[in-house]
Amino acid sequence: MRIVSVVFFLLLSSGVACFSQTSDFFAGKWEVAVLNSPKGDITFLTELIRKDNKLTGELVEKADPASRRKIIRVEESPEKLAIYFESSQGGESMLSLTKVDQDHLTGTMHDFEATAKRLK
Repeated sequence: MRIVSVVFFLLLSSGVACFSQTSDFFAGKWEVAVLNSPKGDITFLTELIRKDNKLTGELVEKADPASRRKIIRVEESPEKLAIYFESSQGGESMLSLTKVDQDHLTGTMHDFEATAKRLK
């Protein structure tokens, strides 16, 4: 009976570990709004894709789909996300977002308020 209990515990533990590894909160389609910037309110669409264990993608301005900004790198923790991307001036910009709930994020980009909502 003790062996059965140990085997059951090991199977349950590995199942929980597998489930936690497949949960990928930040991956998916998002609409990101940057409010009151010098260009006014800007809305980006993005699909964050997990590739080689890293998030990647690009930001596309909703008002100008030809304006695409490549994501250079993403730093993430369970509650926060920092997206570094090519700026329109050729440099690097950073968008910092924090989890609010399952479908919303809030943060900043260059001291301007930013919000994001998951697209379904």
